[in-house]
Amino acid sequence: MTHDIPVIDIAPLRQGNGAEREAVASAIGRACRETGFFYITGHGVSPDTIAKLFEASHTFFTQPAAAKEAVAMSRVGQNRGYVGLGVERLDTTSLPDRKEAFNISPNQPGGQDAWPALPGWQDLMMAYFATCLDIGAALHRGFARDLGMDEDFFADKFRHPMATLRLLRYPPAQPASTAPGAGAHTDYGNVTILAVNGVSGLQVRPRGSDWTDAPLIPGTFICNIGDCLMRWSNDVYVSTPHRVLRPAGERYSIAFFLDPDADALVEPIVTRSGEHAHYPPVTGHDYLQERLQATYGHKNQRH
Repeated sequence: MTHDIPVIDIAPLRQGNGAEREAVASAIGRACRETGFFYITGHGVSPDTIAKLFEASHTFFTQPAAAKEAVAMSRVGQNRGYVGLGVERLDTTSLPDRKEAFNISPNQPGGQDAWPALPGWQDLMMAYFATCLDIGAALHRGFARDLGMDEDFFADKFRHPMATLRLLRYPPAQPASTAPGAGAHTDYGNVTILAVNGVSGLQVRPRGSDWTDAPLIPGTFICNIGDCLMRWSNDVYVSTPHRVLRPAGERYSIAFFLDPDADALVEPIVTRSGEHAHYPPVTGHDYLQERLQATYGHKNQRH
């Protein structure tokens, strides 16, 4: 079922003419309605940059436990810092996830990011954060066009987005463990941009279908719609459940979760005659906090 997740060149959203931009927006919109997932090319990130990011991620996670705990989310708070094995449980009906992570969220209200004492690490991550913001802005121009709004509809709602750059490490599967790499869930925000180091494991479950693999395609990022954009689109777009199986070998991924500004009003887009809004308006901050509590509440984790 690989063909159900299309590969879309998003370069025209930055530099194409009106017809080219419309064609890309339509392709993205079709993917958002049908599977909620799509691969992107034309993102402008070089293979060398991706290699450096994964090397830096490996360097962080192979530090001694004390170095990682010094920047733990339990100390830093506000959805920032290191998250250890077993802290998260994305599927609340399953065992805690067998993964560790590091969150970078410079625009989260309150507090500030904590950084590991690794030379050049912060600069590399913040440069990639800025790159992902640019990719996210291009995608939102496509979303807006497809939903019948002005191309810049989302621009003033993502001036200081509560985006999170998340480094993830999944240890190799242990025979005695049944814990998932990441339990079945949908993402919180508007869109996720995912890079993977070459070890597969991601599965998606489109509506009316069984779990299916999302294979690795070199040179692409995997994107998926989150619950916030589904709400914003008034359920025109689908936020699709996905999970990470226990990998046979060590797996690294780098996810960029794009949420709107804290004070942005998420109000369903209603463009068709006779249609009504399926959800009340909510601020970006209130919506995100509600979702974070569901993920970390079992550990009484500060966030």
